[in-house]
Amino acid sequence: MAALDDAPTTPERSTGGPVPISTAAERVGTTARMLRYREGLGLLPRTQEQPTGRGHRHRRFTEEDLRTIAVGLELEREFDIPPAALAFALRVLAEPEVLARVRAHGERLGRLAAAPTRALDFEKEKAMRLLHGHRP
Repeated sequence: MAALDDAPTTPERSTGGPVPISTAAERVGTTARMLRYREGLGLLPRTQEQPTGRGHRHRRFTEEDLRTIAVGLELEREFDIPPAALAFALRVLAEPEVLARVRAHGERLGRLAAAPTRALDFEKEKAMRLLHGHRP
């Protein structure tokens, strides 16, 4: 596995300030259109910048943004997945309900073993049985 720091998409360090989308795309080896697509999927770092221009937001990318984008691009290449797959993987990790549904599907398919019962869950169930069994 290649180190992400050595990836060809890792942007060169620059002492300048934030760069426009066309420059950012060139620096990470993609197109402005693909960066906009990735932004729509939630794969770009959030920006705190105020709108510029005539009420339009002209996004500018910092060096940290470019490094983050480069890591995402490297993950897509390394695992041979499209941006939408990476976006869904992030959603699964971020949303417990989605994670539970995907896990249940994996269990039904036989690709995932059932999640082991945790000791605390067992003890909780035992306590509930004892409480319900000793009613006055």
